[in-house]
Amino acid sequence: MSARAGVTVGLAGNAHMEVKRGPILFRCDATPEQGYEAFYQCLSLAAALQRRRRGTQFLSYLEPLSLAQVIHRGNNDWTPAESALGAIGDLDATLREVRRTAPAAVVVAGATATADYMAAIAETGTKVLALDNAAAIEFPCAIVVNPLLAPGMKAYRYQRGTQLLLGRKFALVRGVFRRQRTIRATEQPGPFRALVAFGDDDFADQTMIRTQQLLEMAKVDKISIACRTHHPRYHELRDLAEDSGGRVEVVTEPKELMTRLVRAHFALTSGDAWALEMCCVGIPQLVLPAQPAHTLTAKRMDDEGAATFLGAATDVTYEQLEEAIGVVLDDPMERLGMSRCARNLIDGRGGDRIVNGLEIILHSPRVRQPAQLRIAA
Repeated sequence: MSARAGVTVGLAGNAHMEVKRGPILFRCDATPEQGYEAFYQCLSLAAALQRRRRGTQFLSYLEPLSLAQVIHRGNNDWTPAESALGAIGDLDATLREVRRTAPAAVVVAGATATADYMAAIAETGTKVLALDNAAAIEFPCAIVVNPLLAPGMKAYRYQRGTQLLLGRKFALVRGVFRRQRTIRATEQPGPFRALVAFGDDDFADQTMIRTQQLLEMAKVDKISIACRTHHPRYHELRDLAEDSGGRVEVVTEPKELMTRLVRAHFALTSGDAWALEMCCVGIPQLVLPAQPAHTLTAKRMDDEGAATFLGAATDVTYEQLEEAIGVVLDDPMERLGMSRCARNLIDGRGGDRIVNGLEIILHSPRVRQPAQLRIAA
């Protein structure tokens, strides 16, 4: 398997193949402290696995508990975790769940997962896939996936036999975005509409701040805020929309988001997974990241011509944002060029590629061990 892109494995004629059709177990949490990005990336990967008729089960510590409905809505099974990922007692509970469900593989996603944690799961004989964009540990896994654009292969440390699936070909894109890719082949006419989408984790509180700034810009006629209902300022955003005279709306449901993706002329994003999904649709973006991994992705998007990297979210002033928006809205060719580059960058098939790589690992041939000779007494 290549560490950079595609995966190919030849099957030896004398090899013994053990095909295990067990479910895939996801160990990931969703809390305000740990964030929600990894959790929703796991949901996207689970959807891709289900298209291959793989069962999917989640072992997750959730806050709020209403997120369990999101898991079940995607036809996944859920077992509540007694403690957060990596906390005292969590490893023993995870190993018990592995023995109980006998999964074909375990997907571990979360910044608190250590190398020893993953190695202990791998010692059970179960393949481990790590979702990671920090490259902070040495990985003892079968597969490491970074669905963002950076960091690259040189930043990762891994044990022998680990396969790396990194970069734009493995970006996880939800179906609601893939379905709008063809529809938004051409830009909608005015009035100008902005889409504010700072992702699953808005740690820098940019959604409220930037929406208020957009309201002061005469060139922006309509503003759609895409966020989750567990956003810490969700109710304040709803109040802002009610007091805006119809200029602002808050979008939380996928069906509502579909129509806004087609009509948006530009989006404000943070360089996270949502930003790559916007690339798949072809929406011009102005990126204000707040996390190190998102900053690297934002710079790569800018290098590819898919977006404009404005700088760290807390450093970009109102004047800088207004100037950048003016450049995008005043030049239709600029928007067209950004849209084409974005669509070329992300094709929306990353989830299927990850599943292909995992299936090849699970179906990889094993050389049959010769029988031991017994000495007659």
